[in-house]
Amino acid sequence: MGDFLYEYEMGKAADVIVKELFKVKPGENFVITADTKSDERVVNATARAVYAAGAKPMVIWTATPPGPGKQVDGFLPCAPIKAALLEADCWIEYNAMYFLYSSTYEEVAHTNKKLRFLCLPGMYVDVFIRLFANTNHGALRDLLHAVRDKIRAAKHVRLTSTTGEDISFDNHPDYPINARDGYADEPGTHMLAGMISWTPDLDTVNGVIAIDGSLVPQFGVLSEPVKIYMKDGVIDHVEGGATARQWEKYMRDFHHPQMLRPAHVCVGFHPNAKLTGQLGEDERIFGGSQWGFGAIGSFLMPPDGIPAPSHIDATCLSVSIYLDGTAITIDGKIVDDELKEYAARLGK
Repeated sequence: MGDFLYEYEMGKAADVIVKELFKVKPGENFVITADTKSDERVVNATARAVYAAGAKPMVIWTATPPGPGKQVDGFLPCAPIKAALLEADCWIEYNAMYFLYSSTYEEVAHTNKKLRFLCLPGMYVDVFIRLFANTNHGALRDLLHAVRDKIRAAKHVRLTSTTGEDISFDNHPDYPINARDGYADEPGTHMLAGMISWTPDLDTVNGVIAIDGSLVPQFGVLSEPVKIYMKDGVIDHVEGGATARQWEKYMRDFHHPQMLRPAHVCVGFHPNAKLTGQLGEDERIFGGSQWGFGAIGSFLMPPDGIPAPSHIDATCLSVSIYLDGTAITIDGKIVDDELKEYAARLGK
């Protein structure tokens, strides 16, 4: 958004997060974490809204680690950060290289049973306003819950795209299928609104994932597709240009088997999201899908998840979603009659 200030709009976005999504109560301890790649204006707007709501904001700034997840553990002063989070009622992270999937996060999430955690990695002003100040969260929640229920009822899922994606898998009966609706008013791990996320039955993932959006947080928006060939839940090989070669080398250089396996799949339905290279927004593009590789959080695969050295996300655009052979979207557009009614409330 250039050099514009947008102070009023930021205030509204922060109020939505604090009052509507967190439903913050007076006197609550509210921790905000950020690194040197985070947007200071977003952090400060949130802290102001927390303070105005009668809660107690605490902002923790750190240097930026080389990567997310477990790559933060040995890099940051995690012991004092952990001490603060273990006493917090609310935690929002704006870290570009996020704590989610780290040992620090896992210990806090398992120990502090009252904590309401909202993960918003690398959030900056443009995205902050578009996805919070300008969104009907109630209508979005209703659509997401309706999509989630359809996915929960399915055994087999297939995703295709005109870019060459054709990937299929079975749902695992013991893994949760989550409607990420953005509401953080109950204890647990919460995400930016706008997607359904779940871990499939990993050994059943077969086919081609065609990444034509972004590879984040390390590589950003792509100039040409990266095709990831999956065989029984493991990356067999990767095709594409220079970025494809760099990404495959990056993943294999961890020398860890889980870095070559999926962590989760997501499908996006946020009406205002667009491709920007911002992690949270790209994952939620309406009609897109997204795959995570590497560490699997305990919130995706109870009770402990699967640890790995890092985590990276890959976005696909304009995807067709088939549930047990029946399409609910074609080329990114909803075709299911029931879901069309929910989408209409969001102008889609």
